[in-house]
Formats: sequence, C-alpha cells, structure tokens
Amino acid sequence: MKKLLLLGAAIFMVACSSSTSVSRSTQSDIKGDWIISNVTYPGSDVIKVTSFRTADSKCFVGSTWKFISNNNKGNVDINKAGCEAFSSPIVWSITKEGVFTLKIVEAGTKAKRVTEGFNLKYVAQSETSFQLVDKINVGGKITDVVYQFEKVN
Repeated sequence: MKKLLLLGAAIFMVACSSSTSVSRSTQSDIKGDWIISNVTYPGSDVIKVTSFRTADSKCFVGSTWKFISNNNKGNVDINKAGCEAFSSPIVWSITKEGVFTLKIVEAGTKAKRVTEGFNLKYVAQSETSFQLVDKINVGGKITDVVYQFEKVN
C-alpha cells in the first residue's frame, strides 16, 4: 500500500511539473521575425509606461523583433511615427519554467558586459503568436504589461 501511495505521489509530481514547464524546443519555436501587435495593461489610457527603459510602451506596437535560436541573439527595431527610432541587438533565453530573459545590448558592446536585463513571463499561444508579460509597480500595486507578438510570414 505504501509503495502504491509513493508511486501515485511521484506520478502526480511529474504530471504537475511537466504541465508548468516550457518545452526544450521553445527557443527554436520562436526563431524568426516577429512584430508586437499590441501592448496592454490596466490604466493604459492614463498611465505611461516606459518599456525596457527604452521607449513608451505604445511605441513598441509595430516594432520588429528578430530571434535567432542557435545563439540566442537577435535585434529589435522601433520605427513608429511619433516615436524616436530605436534599433539594438538583443540577447535572450527562455528557461524551462517559462522565464524569458532579455538583454538590450548597445552597439559595440559585448553581451557579457551587459549586467542588467529583464525577466518576463513567456506565454506560448500558437505557432504564430506568443506573449511576454512584464510585472510593474503602479502606485504600490503589481500590474501586468502584456506584449503580444505575432509571427511575420
């Protein structure tokens, strides 16, 4: 009876852990070109959020992102009317727990010299879309900023 309970507990733990983890192929799944189609958060009509210490979050709508999975590098470009143009190399990774780590690397700087980055939650949706969710503090309340990515071609 004891062995049966232990076996049941072990199966339960494996089932729970596999349902919350990100597959190993996830990093290769997002390789290619993407755009941010939408940025949402509560109060977005009255609160201005600077995303990735770079630009207003609304400037990221329409931004293009290139993810290269074999070396976890890429690029981000902002070219939206009314926003300052921005282009930068990036370094990224996704843990099996679904934490997406992003470093924005200034031109001419080696990624290993960049000590600060951003940890976001990766939410897989389909082969052509995914979300990154950032947590910010707004007036003492933790709020989700959701970046909706759509695959280009």
